[in-house]
Amino acid sequence: MNFFQPLKNWQDINILLLAYIGDAVYELWVRQHLLEKGIAKVEIMHKNAVHYVQAKTQAAILKKLLPELDQTETAVVLRGRNAKGHHPRNVDVITYRYATAFEALVGYWYLDGQGQRMQTIFNRIDDIIQSLPPEE
Repeated sequence: MNFFQPLKNWQDINILLLAYIGDAVYELWVRQHLLEKGIAKVEIMHKNAVHYVQAKTQAAILKKLLPELDQTETAVVLRGRNAKGHHPRNVDVITYRYATAFEALVGYWYLDGQGQRMQTIFNRIDDIIQSLPPEE
């Protein structure tokens, strides 16, 4: 297996595994992104990274992206959102399912070799996050 080669049968992967892969890819991007922003201390990076990867933020990002998604991306999101699984107590079920759908979408982009599409969206993450209403 070549780490950077598309996976031909990504459609056969359990949607929660697709989200699991997407979670790792997004987490790695967040850490690199924060490094590029000049964050050089682990404690500060962790605090900032938590904001990017928390379920509430991921769900909000996905909701902003929904109108832009193509048919396949939308199908992945629907599969991810409808996946049955446990959720943490500190997050409501709907938010957690949208976050899972976001991670599944990232996993799809990664495993399907759509790095350019993924990077195009990731380049907008800061603007999307800044456009969200302030936390209460």
